[in-house]
Amino acid sequence: MDPDGIRVRDLAPWLTIATDPDGYEHCVLSDGWRHIRLDVDAGRLTGADNVLLYYHLFGQASAEKRLLPLRRFLYLCRHRRFARTLFPRDAAIPRLLTMLRVHDALADGASQSDIGAALFGRDRVTRDWHAGSGSLRSRVRRLVREARAMAAGGYRQLLRKRQ
Repeated sequence: MDPDGIRVRDLAPWLTIATDPDGYEHCVLSDGWRHIRLDVDAGRLTGADNVLLYYHLFGQASAEKRLLPLRRFLYLCRHRRFARTLFPRDAAIPRLLTMLRVHDALADGASQSDIGAALFGRDRVTRDWHAGSGSLRSRVRRLVREARAMAAGGYRQLLRKRQ
C-alpha cells in the first residue's frame, strides 16, 4: 500500500457516502457530534480498498477555509478518532437545544408557564412568574418567539452561518 494511501475500511465506522444525480460522491465522516465532509471530484470511494486522495487548495482565502477540515481528516486517518481540539465547542448549541425543547413543548400544547417550569423549575416559576420585573416570563416569551421563528424557516439561517 502507498504510504500516502488511505484504507477505506479504516474509515468505515464513520463513513456515509451519497452519490448525486451526476454520479459524484459526497462523503461525510461523523461520530454523531462532529463531522467532516469530502466531495469526490474524480474516482470513487465506494467499492475501493485503498485510495490516494488529492486535495484542492488554492488561493489565500479559499485555502484558509479548507485547511481546518483537512487537518481534521488527517487526524482521523492517523488516530482513528476525532480530535476534540480541532472541533471547538459552538457556544450557540445550548440555546438552540433549548429552543428545540420549547418547540417540542409548544407542539405538545404546553403553556408558557409549563415551559418555564420545565426549563427553570416549578419553584422558580411559582416565585418569580408574577414578580415585578417579569424577567422570567419575558425570557420564556422570547424563547417561544425564537422557537416559532426557527420552525417557520429560520433554521435555514443556521446552515448559512456555519459555512
